[in-house]
This record gives sequence, C-alpha cells and structure tokens, in this order.
Amino acid sequence: MAKTIGIMLGEGIEAGVVVDNKLTGEISHFPEDPSETDALVEKPHEDLVELLCDRVIDIAAGATDVTAVGVGLPGLVRNGVVEEAPNLPQLKGAKVQQTLCAALHKRGFETNVKLVNDADAMAAGLAAQHGKLDHMIRVWTLGLGIGYGRYPFLEGVWEGGHTVVTLDDKERYCGCGGRGHLEGIMGHRAMRMRFLDLEPEEVFEAAAKGDERCVEFKKLWHKALAAATASSIHVSGAGKFYLTGMNTRFLDLPMLDNYLHQMVTMSPLQGFSMEIVKHSSTAAVLGAGIIAGMETTPRQ
Repeated sequence: MAKTIGIMLGEGIEAGVVVDNKLTGEISHFPEDPSETDALVEKPHEDLVELLCDRVIDIAAGATDVTAVGVGLPGLVRNGVVEEAPNLPQLKGAKVQQTLCAALHKRGFETNVKLVNDADAMAAGLAAQHGKLDHMIRVWTLGLGIGYGRYPFLEGVWEGGHTVVTLDDKERYCGCGGRGHLEGIMGHRAMRMRFLDLEPEEVFEAAAKGDERCVEFKKLWHKALAAATASSIHVSGAGKFYLTGMNTRFLDLPMLDNYLHQMVTMSPLQGFSMEIVKHSSTAAVLGAGIIAGMETTPRQ
C-alpha cells in the first residue's frame, strides 16, 4: 500500500500520513495554539517552505517508504507554481513544488511532491470519506471567500468562486475586483462590505423576520449559488455536490434546489444532488495525500 503525506497550508499547517486512502495516526498542527491565526502571514515564502520541510521530516519519522507529499493551499495553483494567493500573498509566483522538493532532497529525503488547491484537496478527502472515489464529486466551500473543488483531480484553474453569476454593474464586492462574481455575493467578506450596518448573521436573521431588504438578498444569495452550480452541471454533467464551510448555516436547501431546477431543465442533467457536510481540515489533509499518490510529479 502506498504511503503519502498530506499537508494543508492555511492559517497554520496541518499534516498527516495517508495509507490506503485513510489517515493513520494523529494530525500534526503548527502552531500548536489554534488561536494564532496569523502565524504564517508574515513569513517569507522561503521560510514557509522550510516549515513545510520540517513538518514532512517530523511526520515521516525516518520512514523511507513515503512515495509522495501532497500540499494543499488556498490560491490559484498550476504546474507546481502559486500564481495567485490572496490569503498568503508572499507565495504569489513562488515555485513551491520545486523548492520543497529540493529542500527535502538536501535533507536526504527523496520523494515526489504535488501542489494542489485546497478546495481540490477537500473534494478528494470528502470523496474518500463518503465512499465516492469512483465517482465525480464537486464541493462548494462557503467561507470568507468561496472555494470550488473537483474530484477526480484535473489540471486547470478551477476558480469557481469567481464564476460570473450576474451582469449587474453594481456587483463589485469580490475581493479580486471582478464584477458579478459568485464570491462577491456569497463570500463572508463581501457580505460585510455590502451590509456595513449588519453582520452576515444579522442579515439572515432579519430575513427570517421578514425584513424586505434582507429577504431579497437571501434570494440573491441562493440564486447566485444555483447559477454557479448550474453552470458546472452544464459543463461537466450532473452528479454529487457537497456544501461545506462556516456559512452553510445560512443555506435553505429547498430554496436552492428550487432555483437550481429552474436553471437546469434538460432531463439528462437533472440527476444532481446537494448535501451539506461539516467542514473539516482533516478531510483536506487526507485529500492532499490522496491526490499526491494518484498524481505524482517527477522529482526536481
């Protein structure tokens, strides 16, 4: 059975060993104090690579049978290069896959390295946890931004959170500056910019009480997700969609399903389903290890 290491890079670093599509042992955390949410933000990318290298060496515990290391991180990742990383801007343009492989080589640890978007890692992990490794699944992560992941992993951009869902010139709340994006409507940061007088939780609470402005936004919020999901279905076909992240608490599944069926009317494409699952970084660590094992990259 292949042994890989999965790593998630976000507010901190989490890592674990994956064997036979399952995590074995405990997840390693850096920093140990979960309240330190900015531990990585100010570190130069070279220091981040060294931290990743430390995690790999520590968790491997001298093992020589680790066939690959998968690293999931938020941002636009292609061919081992972080082309865009709003949450970790020091990584923009960094050849993390190549430099991590070289750093491990210097320490005498020979293995393959695969760099993936965190949403794709989440999709692979959820596929494993739900017995869907022989199916295509897609995942929407509803948080500060909007993540979109797909399993099986395919090379590509896959910035589904920036799907254009409206042509309204006023819709400019997306953090990237683009107009009409899904994230500009659904993202937590975007909602706070739109409602300067209300927090997102208060918006949906007011909608439940019948406040007209908030009711209309709740409809827009669900229509936006339905539109992006419908676009994915029309491009890649029907299938399972998992919904995860802190803002799944705002979801009204019957409302979402109603809008989605209005947008997807071709009968061969209506075999889709939506399921809310609890967000877990453990799933993403597992997924990063699975993708690394399936899609290894030659050593640099």
